[in-house]
Amino acid sequence: MAKKSRRTTLYSSKGKKLYAVRDKGGRFKDIQQYSRAHAMDMRRTSKDEAAEGARKKPARKSARKTAKKTARKSTRKTARKTVKKATRKSAKKSARKTTRKVARKSTRKTAKKTARKTARKSTRKSGARRRTAKKA
Repeated sequence: MAKKSRRTTLYSSKGKKLYAVRDKGGRFKDIQQYSRAHAMDMRRTSKDEAAEGARKKPARKSARKTAKKTARKSTRKTARKTVKKATRKSAKKSARKTTRKVARKSTRKTAKKTARKTARKSTRKSGARRRTAKKA
């Protein structure tokens, strides 16, 4: 049986943990970051685990249960979507209402201001006429 290549742990200059794989001669064949190598090891299934999984197949869930679950999920999704749409619509409506109110208020204010100015001007002119009439 061939000898398994063992990994030695080292640390990089930055402080990261490394795995160093050596060949039969003892020279470095491959150096990997520990985090990446470990993640790959966790993703892979070993020969023993695969053999055990083949012996022990988990009992399948009934088709009804899975159908019910998918139906529930889809109804939840659609409900969420409708709620989101409704909130968006109401937000848009309220924004429109507020902009309309602000526009109305500003137009009213400007109308009032202009009315006041014209009233002032007309009173000033009539007062000036009276004064000139008195002097003459």
